Amino acid sequence: MFRDLSRPIETGMPTYPGDPDVTLAPDATHEADGYATSELRTGTHAGTHVDAPRHTLPGGETIDGVDAGRFAFDARLVDCRPLEPREPIGAEALPDPDAGDPGTPGATALDPAVDLLVLRTGWAAHWGTDRYRDHPYLTAAAAERCRELGVGVGLDALGPDPTPPGPAATGPDGSRDAEPDGTPAHDALLGDSLPIVENLCGLEDLPPRFRLYAFPLRLRDGDGSPVRAVAEWEG
Repeated sequence: MFRDLSRPIETGMPTYPGDPDVTLAPDATHEADGYATSELRTGTHAGTHVDAPRHTLPGGETIDGVDAGRFAFDARLVDCRPLEPREPIGAEALPDPDAGDPGTPGATALDPAVDLLVLRTGWAAHWGTDRYRDHPYLTAAAAERCRELGVGVGLDALGPDPTPPGPAATGPDGSRDAEPDGTPAHDALLGDSLPIVENLCGLEDLPPRFRLYAFPLRLRDGDGSPVRAVAEWEG
């Protein structure tokens, strides 16, 4: 079975604060030109996309320098729900290399074939609203757990680090003082060339294990790229 886990690219779609707006408009038309083409203007991190190490690390690998096969993942779904706005996701929510995988009853270890943890936060439901910015984020310990496991991260949210809040946003205690500055989770993962796939959707009833294909555009010296993210599993 296959399922598209990516957001449609369209004019006015949500973007990370400060990123370029997305426009998709007709260029040539059948009526005027006898054929149709469109003009797309977008940032490299719009919609469902993958980050290259160059995204947060000046000397990091670029998206066109990453072998295409590294974007075909053996994925493990981790259900982190329920979560509050801007709630940190700790290492205890992730598989433990010593105690096994908490998401699978009776499991004794995380399959070493897994190279991507897909974190279901529930924040896909807030796409298109200010609350989407108030997604949960990975703690330093959680990012370190991923490094220990040698796995990347996919999320149904803007990213693994906190996003600047929307106009009406507040954290669980009304304060952001405890939130990390900068991009520490990005840096920890991308520093080990571990993938990050952001703004996934359609995670509600996925099986615990599946293949995830998220092939980027071959952008010269790119820091990331929109993808068509597709899950595959046996029906």
